[in-house]
Amino acid sequence: MGHLMRRNILTYKAPPGNEGYDLICLHPDPRHQPGPNEKAQIRVQVKSRYATDCDRGFPVKEKSLDAFDYLIVAFLNIGNFYGKNDGSSGAQETEFYTLSQEFVREHHDSSSTWEKVRLKKLEDQIQSFKNEEGFEQIVSDLGVSRPRKHR
Repeated sequence: MGHLMRRNILTYKAPPGNEGYDLICLHPDPRHQPGPNEKAQIRVQVKSRYATDCDRGFPVKEKSLDAFDYLIVAFLNIGNFYGKNDGSSGAQETEFYTLSQEFVREHHDSSSTWEKVRLKKLEDQIQSFKNEEGFEQIVSDLGVSRPRKHR
């Protein structure tokens, strides 16, 4: 939420029990009228992985694919835990990837009970969705301008 809000996107936690999305994003100007290619609100599902050495995959149920506009996966990278690692090494910067519903749908694997999206082999393809560059997709959809100090 904080990363979206620092980009001037009003972000609210969805009420508990809402299926398919965790955050609601709005334009900060209550009088803003969405343009032809803009939306009044954006629904965001959030997934996180804490291990730096995770498989870069995350579960998403097929039935929730139409409940969000974007899915933000946060790789917290707090340390390595795979095998004999205890998490005391391998910490790295947190990475955020803002993935559109279409991208998630295209890469969704419903063949297992986990119904996962795996990003490990898509590293080159998802670089434009990483961190601030990824948040800009939501900015664009809402028509939010960069915050400026008017003098």
